[in-house]
Formats: sequence, C-alpha cells, structure tokens
Amino acid sequence: MQTCSKCHAQLPDSVTHCTQCNADLMEWSETAVALKRLQANPRVNYIRIAVSQDCCPACRQAEGAYAKDSTPRLPIEGCSHELGCRCFYQPVLEEIYP
Repeated sequence: MQTCSKCHAQLPDSVTHCTQCNADLMEWSETAVALKRLQANPRVNYIRIAVSQDCCPACRQAEGAYAKDSTPRLPIEGCSHELGCRCFYQPVLEEIYP
C-alpha cells in the first residue's frame, strides 16, 4: 500500500494517481516525498532501502545502500508480497552532529 501525501488516501501499489485528489503518486506519495527530502539533505551521503523480514524476492534484491541520485523508487517494481511493498528509506550519515 502507498499513501498520498496530499490527502492521505491509502492506495494499492499498482495505482499511479490518487483516486481522491488525482495527485501523481510518483511525486506525491509519502515515500516519494521522503526520498526528495533525503536527496536534498546535505548530511545524507547514501540512502538505504530497508526491507521487512518476510519480504518478497524483488524487495530482498533491492535491499541495500544507494547513491542519492540512483536510489530506486518505492514501491519496488515487481513486489509480490500479499500486503504490497513495505520497504522504506533510511538515511546513511557520516556525521551525526554538526
């Protein structure tokens, strides 16, 4: 499931536009907004895709740290988990304090 960051509707992974507000989910899903924030943060060096313990093979393959500009978008294409893609982004920092 993915969530629209504009109207907070919960939608299946296969939907590309919000059925309530028509927002483009490639830009306005909560995970897309989170990715943009992490990419804009100068303290973030890499972005890690974290997966659940019982994830599908496609998500397990996507697990790991990526350069900011080459991080795959969520939901992972080809995810076959019955609950949908449950992956999320984590920042990888080298400096924790300023």
